Amino acid sequence: MIRINLLPHRELKRKAQQQQIAILAGVVGCLGIAVVWVINSMIAGETEYQNGRNQYLNDQIAILDKEIAEIKDIKTRTDELLARKQIVESLQNSRSEVVHLLDQLVRLLPDGVYLQSVKQVDDDINLIGFAQSNAWVSTLMRNLESSPYLESALLIEIKAITVNNARQNEFNMKVKITQTPGEGL
Repeated sequence: MIRINLLPHRELKRKAQQQQIAILAGVVGCLGIAVVWVINSMIAGETEYQNGRNQYLNDQIAILDKEIAEIKDIKTRTDELLARKQIVESLQNSRSEVVHLLDQLVRLLPDGVYLQSVKQVDDDINLIGFAQSNAWVSTLMRNLESSPYLESALLIEIKAITVNNARQNEFNMKVKITQTPGEGL
């Protein structure tokens, strides 16, 4: 019988298979590294793209915040201007009020009375003046009460004084302005 030794052939076949496995493992390893690198590059690119979008949004938010601050400033200025306008309009509407008040005071003032001071605070008028007698002060109070524009004449103080060697009565009184609806004084 002939003996054939197949061991070297098997060993060669085994070495060839090991070489193929090593080459295949190297190729798979390289492909794995390439795939990981490509995926990492794609993720880095997406991250960079998203960071760019986030920065753009932050820039736009900052611009909008500035515009909102400007709008708030404009609104406060608008409110201030409207308040000023309303004050001017109320002054414009009540412009003739003082004229009517002084006209009423002149018409209602009796002959023996003259006024030294007329002060108005809101709807209250403080009258300081001199009268020849207490009766003239009473007449003035009655006249003020009968006026459609004035009410609640209240005598605060009356005292006798001497002015230019003549006896006079100095008085201090308060009167309220009444405004009928739709009309000024």
